[in-house]
Amino acid sequence: MIVGVPKEVKADEYRVAMLPVGALELKKAGHGVLVEAGAGQGSGIPDSAYAEAGATIVPSAGPIWAQSDLIVKVKEPQAAEWPLIRAGQTLFTYFHFAADEPLTRAIIKSGATAIAYETIRDPRGNLPLLTPMSEVAGRMSIQEGAKYLERPQEGRGILLAGVPGVAPAEVAILGGGIVGSNAAKVAAGLGANVRILDINLDRLRYLDDIMPPNVTTLYSDRHTIMESVERADLVIGAILITGARAPRLVERADLTRMKPGAVIVDVAIDQGGCIETSRPTTHREPTYVVDGVVHYCVTNMPGAVGRTSTYALCNVTLPYVLQIARHGWRKVAAGSPGVAEGINIVAGRVTNEAVAATFGISFEPWDLPAGATATV
Repeated sequence: MIVGVPKEVKADEYRVAMLPVGALELKKAGHGVLVEAGAGQGSGIPDSAYAEAGATIVPSAGPIWAQSDLIVKVKEPQAAEWPLIRAGQTLFTYFHFAADEPLTRAIIKSGATAIAYETIRDPRGNLPLLTPMSEVAGRMSIQEGAKYLERPQEGRGILLAGVPGVAPAEVAILGGGIVGSNAAKVAAGLGANVRILDINLDRLRYLDDIMPPNVTTLYSDRHTIMESVERADLVIGAILITGARAPRLVERADLTRMKPGAVIVDVAIDQGGCIETSRPTTHREPTYVVDGVVHYCVTNMPGAVGRTSTYALCNVTLPYVLQIARHGWRKVAAGSPGVAEGINIVAGRVTNEAVAATFGISFEPWDLPAGATATV
């Protein structure tokens, strides 16, 4: 099998989908590896490192898309890449389809197979390929939130940690999963007063046990959301419903009850955002202000720390790449229900129920025989 690694073209995306050791392992297994020139540059990995590992360095993306059976990426294919996708090709990357109908329609039209990092599960039901980037984004959310609370960035002029004699900032985290817990660790470590809201009481009990005293766990309902948002200097949106659009927990009208210069970091923006006023931004233009509240909604937060993120991501993706290259995605999925959950689109059919429901498209199981009709 030929495995292709094109350079990421999303704005300010510095990650790469494969390390040189990945190319080495694939070559040892008898596969061809094509890497676009400069693909690893943003992560500090030169072309020579890939060449020494046995990869072929290709000067542009076109031949990689044309020749590769399996394309391994970090971010979803951008509009400029859509015409390059071939029917029968397998794409392995983050897709976040529920937040992007044009992308969904384009992949359906292409006839390719889309396997999404963010919906693959391990035997324990966790999301192993999403977890490392959620850890990075959760920790970054406090780092970025602290920066945009500064007055020159249109924030309240609040130091997250406070100083002796002056109270620290109030941080509200909507969601107690991987993003939320990592955000809480960093915010609490800096000395902020932190609230984590979630609807899973078992998760709240766990967080209550492991978090320091300046972290409070609360059951998430409309009342506690509004109370927490009103008192917060920094709000972190950390909601995830696997494969589906994030629910909107904070409405436009709610912003008028927030403190002027408060900051929202909506990490859920990849799945559409959990704040009504959230819209995707980039690292070059990361923020905007609505009703006096600063919004930070960068869709590829971990891309800013490309080296850390690349190594964290490739550590978990490589075993799956090796399996798919060796056996083909159908055989791997047949033997692993968790991998099967990652198959979102196959040859024009939507095979993920949450994505299908989001856009009112018929859902068909990935293993449905050609020509058969799904009964759901």
